[in-house]
Formats: sequence, C-alpha cells, structure tokens
Amino acid sequence: MLKIQEIRELIKLIDGSSIDEFEYEFDGSKIVMKKNAGATAVVAQPAAAPAPSPAPAPAPASAQPLPASDAGGEKSEAAPAEDEKLHKIVSPMVGTFYRAPSPDAEPFVKVGSKVDKDTVVCIVEAMKLFNEIEADVKGEIVEVLAENGQLVEYGQPLFLVKTE
Repeated sequence: MLKIQEIRELIKLIDGSSIDEFEYEFDGSKIVMKKNAGATAVVAQPAAAPAPSPAPAPAPASAQPLPASDAGGEKSEAAPAEDEKLHKIVSPMVGTFYRAPSPDAEPFVKVGSKVDKDTVVCIVEAMKLFNEIEADVKGEIVEVLAENGQLVEYGQPLFLVKTE
C-alpha cells in the first residue's frame, strides 16, 4: 500500500492536471481518485472488493477543510462566520500547514492572540521549503480553520481574524 505522503503527492498531481479519474492497483490494494467540482476524492479499498458505489466519495482534508471542532483546531463560539470585521488569512500555496515552528514548540498564535500585519501565524511547507505566513492585518485570532499537519490548498482559509 502507498504511504500517506505518496497519496498526498498523487492528489496534488491529479488535482493540478486535466485528469478527471485515476485508478491505481498494486499488491492487493486499489486506490480510485475522482475529481468532483474542483475537489479530489480518494477511495482506497482491497482489490478483491466490489467496485465503489456510485455515491460521491467524501473529499480528503486537502480538498475540504474540516470543521475546527473535528480538526482539533480552536473555535470561538462568540464570532459569527460572516461578520464584516472578520478577515480570512488564506494559504498562499499548496503545502502542509504547521501551527508551530517545531513539533515540541508552542503554536505561533491561538484563539485570542493579538496579531499585527507582520506577525507570523503559521508555516506552510511546500517542496521542503518552510514558508512563514504573516497575518497581513492587525486584529485578534477568533478561529483556527486548519489542523496541524494538514495538507492545505492555494487560497484555503487558515485563520479568521477580527480586525481592529
């Protein structure tokens, strides 16, 4: 069976290509990837199992952000999602989201943290390069939208900031 990193790489390659469906079968395992409205769905099953049902498969974390409560992120119940004063900090690239500079360090920011335009809020790793992402606004973090170690897409919201 493929390792999770190899599957993530396949997802990125399929997502960036014009291929709509991809099947990979090896050593008794089968992976089927299908694009659906800009998302890439991944289904892994034993090769001897029947074909996947026609119902659409759920998209992986790389294609759809998990709700913060399910993703292990932090969420503020007091902040409505569509408030005009909320600014989305989005990922400038496809990569792996990290909340802290190292696994044993404290996160750069958490819910309630005050940020300035040049405050580093996270790191997005792309092609072995660690890119520090800055807030670009002054305000307070009200919601963390991505899970540590999650594969994020270009333009995917990572944080909600209540601007001042």
